[in-house]
Amino acid sequence: MGSAAAINGASMGKIMVRSTNWIGDAVMTTPALGDLRAAFPRAEIVLVANPIVAELFSGHPHCDRILVYDKKGRHRGMAGLFSFCGSLRRERFDAAILFQNAMGAALMACMARIPVRAGYRTDGRGVLLTHGVSVGRRERSLHHTDYYRNMLDALGIRGGDGRLNLSLTPGETQWADSVLQGGGWAAINPGAAYGSAKRWYPERFAQVADALIERYGLKVLMTGSTGEAPLGSAIAQNMNKPVLDLMGKTTVRQMAALLSRCALVITNDSGPMHIAAALDLPIVALFGPTDARVTSPKGTFCQIVRHEQDCAPCLKRTCPTDHRCMRAISSDDVIRAVEELFKKSIQNDASASGNVTKKRQDT
Repeated sequence: MGSAAAINGASMGKIMVRSTNWIGDAVMTTPALGDLRAAFPRAEIVLVANPIVAELFSGHPHCDRILVYDKKGRHRGMAGLFSFCGSLRRERFDAAILFQNAMGAALMACMARIPVRAGYRTDGRGVLLTHGVSVGRRERSLHHTDYYRNMLDALGIRGGDGRLNLSLTPGETQWADSVLQGGGWAAINPGAAYGSAKRWYPERFAQVADALIERYGLKVLMTGSTGEAPLGSAIAQNMNKPVLDLMGKTTVRQMAALLSRCALVITNDSGPMHIAAALDLPIVALFGPTDARVTSPKGTFCQIVRHEQDCAPCLKRTCPTDHRCMRAISSDDVIRAVEELFKKSIQNDASASGNVTKKRQDT
């Protein structure tokens, strides 16, 4: 079984990184990617990711290239896996860093004949790793951003700034500006790809959206995937005010660009929540069946809305009982969280202004 010995950086000219498959998890690996880049500034870092994660990471400053592994498309089945591993083998990687915890990630690195294979000893794959990092109660209790960084730290890989990182091009933000036509927007993200248990209710999102418009003079847009579009329709039908429904009408990078122009994001625990955190946006995040201690958004301004329940966090995709963890969250709870978030933002602006004034006086 592999050990968690430090990786020798002298021979690391080309590194494969196997990304996680969920957008939110992938965003939470970006601080660890920063550590990898800081530790090996001259190495070529190549990210292996599914199509949607690959799109999100296009042009990312911490990786040089992206290889798309499409197991539902052209790399379907064992034949597809063998074909993809053959292409990896021709790349002649020096090391594989496995953020994905699955056995398949370690098997891929072995089939590609990558000599250094590093990752957590999860899913019974320790025998396939040359540098395996143990996972215990402490590691599993870490916030996901720290979980991935902890793995690299055990391998002697460190030095990044610890911040989430996503990049948008000027063209993408200009496109978002052309769609939104001005400021004063709040975004509502009512979906959650993992399962229905994480989703709050359309009629309550509608009440909150109307309040944002009536009390704060904000304009509201809705973001989400094609499969979540019916949620947007249900919210719009329950609203008294007009809303810009873009659910299912954007790519993941277009969605990120739209979010980047918003003054507020209200969201379930989801991939877009972590995108908003990486863009350092004010966030009100609704948590029920998932554990906010390990997947909360790592942004500057964030309000978590949740109610303690005996059965939560259960981490289930669908609720087997009465969905009490999400049902307990009222529209008023969310609106109060918005008010608290705005107060913190105003106080921070005032503090920053005061610091600038003091600095000028001192000089």
